[in-house]
Amino acid sequence: MHRGKGMKFVGDSRVPAERKPNIPKDYSEYPGKTEAFWPNFLLKEWMVGAVFLIGYLILTISHESPLERKADPTDAGYIPLPDWYFLFLYQLLKYKYAAGDYVLIGTIVIPGLAFGALLLAPWLDRGPERRPSRRPVATGLMLLALISITYLTWESVVTHDWEKAKEQGKIVESNIDKNDPGYQVFKGQSCVGCHGSELTGGTGPSLIGTGLKPEEIMKIAKEGKGAMPANAYKGNEADLKKLATFISKLEK
Repeated sequence: MHRGKGMKFVGDSRVPAERKPNIPKDYSEYPGKTEAFWPNFLLKEWMVGAVFLIGYLILTISHESPLERKADPTDAGYIPLPDWYFLFLYQLLKYKYAAGDYVLIGTIVIPGLAFGALLLAPWLDRGPERRPSRRPVATGLMLLALISITYLTWESVVTHDWEKAKEQGKIVESNIDKNDPGYQVFKGQSCVGCHGSELTGGTGPSLIGTGLKPEEIMKIAKEGKGAMPANAYKGNEADLKKLATFISKLEK
């Protein structure tokens, strides 16, 4: 049929009947609600960031970091404490079935399940609802994680020996002559692992100010005492005498 003889032309619904030029919408009718990204918006963001940065710098200057003594890898008695945001994991490793023979459960299995559930949350909860009461999976996971982390963090804080931690981290000037032949013998033996490089103690007692005579110290090194086993000293007699004389002269 010819045009105009009863035939109706139907166009593609995706193509607008009227072509309009691609000109950005004019937001001038909304005064105060819009602004240019550069420099207005970006300048405001920089100003806010500068205020927070200056405040942070003032805070770090006014409150110095709680530094402790220099780290001593030979001090087996030092009890470390992680930052506050890792305290819940630190506390988890204190429990029977998350430490010792079961340490893999506390370090890999439990954290892996927790973070795995977090990663899978978008696939486990795919409903359109936004009310917590109608999202049992997401709400349950969130509440379980929040309660667990809060409890473990609190438990770690209240059970930690803060006085001992403060004492073990105290910065003190060493009065030990580390060039002394006796100290060189001490350093070369297994004594450092129990008594520390500063002889202040670790898993073993402090060797400073013991009040013992060289002969008594030599006897303990050979026969042992308390938790110290016999024959812990592996050197010769001359070096043992240097070691005993050195320890006997240490004063508090």
